Amino acid sequence: MKLLRYVLIGLLSLNLIGCVSQKKFLELEDDFNSLQRSNEELKRKLEDCYSEKTALEDELKYSKDRIEVLKVQRDDLLAELKNTERTLDKLNQSYEALEQNSSNALAENSQQNRELLQKLEDKEVALAKEQNRLEQLQKDLQARARRIEELESLIAQKEQKMQNLKDNLSRALTNFEGQGLSVEMRNGKVYVSMENKLLFASGSWNVGAEGQKAVQELAKVLAQNPDIAVLIEGHTDNVPYGGTGAITDNWDLSTKRATEVLKLLLKNEAINPQNLTAAGKGEYVPLAPNTTEEGRAKNRRIEVVLTPKLDEISKLLSE
Repeated sequence: MKLLRYVLIGLLSLNLIGCVSQKKFLELEDDFNSLQRSNEELKRKLEDCYSEKTALEDELKYSKDRIEVLKVQRDDLLAELKNTERTLDKLNQSYEALEQNSSNALAENSQQNRELLQKLEDKEVALAKEQNRLEQLQKDLQARARRIEELESLIAQKEQKMQNLKDNLSRALTNFEGQGLSVEMRNGKVYVSMENKLLFASGSWNVGAEGQKAVQELAKVLAQNPDIAVLIEGHTDNVPYGGTGAITDNWDLSTKRATEVLKLLLKNEAINPQNLTAAGKGEYVPLAPNTTEEGRAKNRRIEVVLTPKLDEISKLLSE
């Protein structure tokens, strides 16, 4: 981040020298910072989701083990209860036999009988408490299991939705894949990469006719997915920008190109502008070394990053 801040300060100085308005640069910086915060927030939410899932699974395993222990304790109590009942039967028999003998022996047996009856009642109360505790643990276990299933279902739905989106984009853009366009899925996000040879002339930010067709097809698919966040990133190689006018360097150029693609997407009125963000990355996120023309060509590109919104998962985790 410090390096990024220094670069931004340097760009501000260049912009001032090149007569570019400070307001425009600050807007770009705000957009970029907002993008960074949004990206970090999405990562944090996803990490929280997986952490919560792991914690619940651990708690589920612990509860199952605890239930097994309580079942063993319950069985021991039942066995002890049966032994006590058998002892009581013997004492009752002794009581009947001794009743015909001395009153002292009878009184002693009566006391033992009362004590055993009290122990039997205590065991029954303890058994009832353990049974209630076991039932409550089973209810808690079922509730946690349902929550885990719900989380897993939401995550699976998001992953399947992104896979379907990737498949739909691949079909819609299949005619352009031989012209420097690719669609792939990484870390739950869909990446649509378009090399500059499909979109722009050298040093220009105006989208050509063939590039406009590709962006229009992309817009049709995005219009059918209003719950997807769309980030348009502009990238360049490390060859210094040699043009004149408002654009002074590669960072300016990459931002301008990303903004132009964003404007083309917004021509489809079904797309919500709040879902779109444009950012310039300049030469700082290369796909290949800039030492060859082929590598530089790969680095000159627009990447459209499609991310699922995690509102439902965040709501479930906060409950």
